[in-house]
Amino acid sequence: MTNETLADCHTTAARPTVQLQSAAFDNGWRGRFNAWFFQVFDRYIAHVTRRLKDAAFGDIEAGTIVEIGPGVGANFDYIPRGSRLIAMEPNLPMHGPLRERAEERGIDLEIHAGGAESIPLADGSVDDVLCSLVLCTVDDPTVVLQEIRRVLRPGGRFRFVEHVAAPSSSPRRLLQRVIRRPWLWLFEGCDVCRDTGRTVESAGFASVDQHEALMRHSVFVPVNSALRGIATNGGHGHDGC
Repeated sequence: MTNETLADCHTTAARPTVQLQSAAFDNGWRGRFNAWFFQVFDRYIAHVTRRLKDAAFGDIEAGTIVEIGPGVGANFDYIPRGSRLIAMEPNLPMHGPLRERAEERGIDLEIHAGGAESIPLADGSVDDVLCSLVLCTVDDPTVVLQEIRRVLRPGGRFRFVEHVAAPSSSPRRLLQRVIRRPWLWLFEGCDVCRDTGRTVESAGFASVDQHEALMRHSVFVPVNSALRGIATNGGHGHDGC
């Protein structure tokens, strides 16, 4: 990116707004550690997940976009200029780096400091929802997916890249079971043993195109089993209509 482009990003980016909600949290040094961790390993994580993210996020068009748990803005390279991005990020120490990256990229950012179990947007008001390495952390992924369906317009897409439980025959599955509880505590709710694929399949989307893969050349062995996909919303954003 040239200096002229950077200058243009700083002058055109709207000042991010933050709305505090009851689900916001700051776990002290653990929250600060996670903000630091994802900043320090940002390029490395981008490298090992790039082919998965390119497949899931690569054709996003400008529009109204929600990102669930954007952290420090690792996916902002996939957000087209001219988009309105609503960030659902309950981890307060992440907000500073998130604002900085939005300004660098010229993204019109609105931060909601709450969980995705309750997205403060109207039914059918969003073109795309994306998340990466997040559904492992939310308290109830089924509720989150129903909220995603509710806010997506008909034909809108939910795009995801997640780490998931390894196959039962894999040595990684045993490792996941051993480290599950300490990992869950250190990474603020991250469950390495979730069957996210099954949860997305049963969420009621009109279609789900998802593929299992390995994060190649990754040193984070417990979370190398991955899933990427695009789920398309049907005619209604929630059941019962």
